[in-house]
Amino acid sequence: MAKQGKAQHPSSTASTAEAPDFSYDTPQLQLADHFLIAMPNMLDPVFGGTVVYICEHNESGALGMIINRPTDLSMGVLFERLDLALEITPHDLARPDKPVLFGGPVQVERGFVLHAPDVPRVVYTSSLKVSDEVSLTTSRDVLEAVANGIGPDRLIVTLGCAGWGAGQLEDEILRNGWLTVRADAAILFDTPIELRFTAAMNLLGIDPRHLTGEAGHA
Repeated sequence: MAKQGKAQHPSSTASTAEAPDFSYDTPQLQLADHFLIAMPNMLDPVFGGTVVYICEHNESGALGMIINRPTDLSMGVLFERLDLALEITPHDLARPDKPVLFGGPVQVERGFVLHAPDVPRVVYTSSLKVSDEVSLTTSRDVLEAVANGIGPDRLIVTLGCAGWGAGQLEDEILRNGWLTVRADAAILFDTPIELRFTAAMNLLGIDPRHLTGEAGHA
């Protein structure tokens, strides 16, 4: 619905009256807690074949992490580099041999931890609740908690993230670069890395073998 123009005060003249506002309210695309699934025509070597979990999306842009591209760095080596010793046998998702993921080309030297929201006894310095099932923490204390056996038992760690400026992600979607679907925490935390792309596609009822790079139009 068009916004109503401001009513003129009886004493206003044509030179001082404000012009009516005929702008329209348009719905804001909101993709936080969604997966982006790269279409076959995504030729960018960084994002081709990826699934990205979107943590934040607003009028200023979007932030997410690639969740299906492992690095050569293991969790065990990461803990050693951070001078953290695992005090107990960690949950399967934090095993020393588990790979750290490449989260994207932005801030590649920085770690990002996607994890299940923790119990109230642990509060992290820099943490964002994305949904009831997923939080994003960028402070070291979440890994310290894992090392001490009191951290989240469902987590993935990425180096770097993916970022989009205002309107950039929306434009890529309109150009048929990405499919979008509401995220499933089971795919994020429990599905093997090599199966996440297919599992995300299955949320849309799509067999990746039948996917083409051309957009369909009704």
